[in-house]
Amino acid sequence: MKRWYLIIVALGLVILVYFVVRWNSPTNFADIWSKDNRAKNTQSDVGKSPDGKAVPRELLKLRYSQQLRPLTDREDGTKIQDLPNGVYGFAMCNVLSLSARRGNTFSLEIHKHDGIVYYVGYASDEDIDKYLTRQKNFHILTSPHPGEGASSLFEIPIEFVAKCEERPSKNGYIFDLFVTTIPELQT
Repeated sequence: MKRWYLIIVALGLVILVYFVVRWNSPTNFADIWSKDNRAKNTQSDVGKSPDGKAVPRELLKLRYSQQLRPLTDREDGTKIQDLPNGVYGFAMCNVLSLSARRGNTFSLEIHKHDGIVYYVGYASDEDIDKYLTRQKNFHILTSPHPGEGASSLFEIPIEFVAKCEERPSKNGYIFDLFVTTIPELQT
């Protein structure tokens, strides 16, 4: 009889610890353990291109090299400053909060790592060269997906972009990122 009592008490403690961790932990273990969440955050669903194709290989490599994970359903819509480092999601120019899925908005992918938030997209080599050579007062026309005239993947810290404008295009949206000066070059 005493043995059953100890088993019931131990089981009750396990359940209690589970709920305490679930409600108080910044890392939501319920999302990690959930079969539903793993199924929703697969390559075939998260960040799928609008034509239903898989995520481009170079983007998967970038996410992997930065050790990024997708936002969970519970983090969807969370303000960027309230998200931990090491995540990616999707947003339009304002980047106030991130969405877990790109959806039909053709939004840009946003990475947060090393305490910095980045716009991630595709642009022409010519536009990317303007950024890499640290020019002042230039535009980078950015697309969420690779295509004609925007075939190279790049990321730029949001703080470097003075203005971001969304423009409708035949394939959704393009984003005009206007860079006036790069902060590290200011004296």
